[in-house]
Amino acid sequence: MKDYLIRGLAFNDEVRFFAAKTTELVEEIRKRHDAYPTAIAAVGRTATASAMLGAMQKSGDIVDVRLAGDGPLGKILATADEEGNIRAYASNMQIHIPSNDKGKLDVRGVVGTQGELVVIKDLGLAEKYTTTSPIVSGEIAEDFTYYFAKSEQVPSAVSLGVLVETDNSVIAAGGFIVQVLPFASEETITKLENVIANIKPVSTLIHEGKTLEDIAKILFGEDFRILKSNEIRFSCSCSKEKYADALITLGKEELADMATEENIETVCSFCSEKYVFSQDEIKELIEKL
Repeated sequence: MKDYLIRGLAFNDEVRFFAAKTTELVEEIRKRHDAYPTAIAAVGRTATASAMLGAMQKSGDIVDVRLAGDGPLGKILATADEEGNIRAYASNMQIHIPSNDKGKLDVRGVVGTQGELVVIKDLGLAEKYTTTSPIVSGEIAEDFTYYFAKSEQVPSAVSLGVLVETDNSVIAAGGFIVQVLPFASEETITKLENVIANIKPVSTLIHEGKTLEDIAKILFGEDFRILKSNEIRFSCSCSKEKYADALITLGKEELADMATEENIETVCSFCSEKYVFSQDEIKELIEKL
């Protein structure tokens, strides 16, 4: 089953929800960066949350997420749009630490418990819209829950999960965001709290073969409707042309130094794609200046 995302309304339209299956997306990120288990668990959760954030935007809008904690993983960066194109990586993808006291991957341990979550929305305006909230736990889902409550003033429940096999491959990943709308009744809120408190981890449900529609039924029974469903995928916007434009900004002097080398190799941080510039190509960039 390909990765996809659904969005909809539930409980007499008093709740809106997003759910995403991201197994292939997170595995693609792991392979591109040769990521270790705890690192990909953290990056995968962030990528999944970013995919759902992207789904909240209008067509053409882009959301950038930066989770900067004080742990050894360093910064996690992710980008997503409403079309389902997502990319993500962290400063140190080769980090892995022992499991926590529950026998789970210690995401909090690699992310850290101090730092900030920054969400930058490119709405096609002159300036981008930026909101920031503190990291409250390092478990990422809790950090996004706090972000929605404090930065966007929307009470939300966020569940994120990544299941990693013994060979380090990602075998299940996904998440959901449930948001209570302003006119929701106390009865609806209580009902929702009870269900969320007892639901299995979302990665477990996906590994068991549950679809996103199945997960919606567990959450809401039959009282929900799906407004839109679309595929999501790993997609990077890098290109050799963009790197050429970046090299030009270095100026003639630095490019002249580079032209003495046989080849100049640039590497995209998001996708690990390599772009090699020959001496002749560097000289052509100098001529453009």
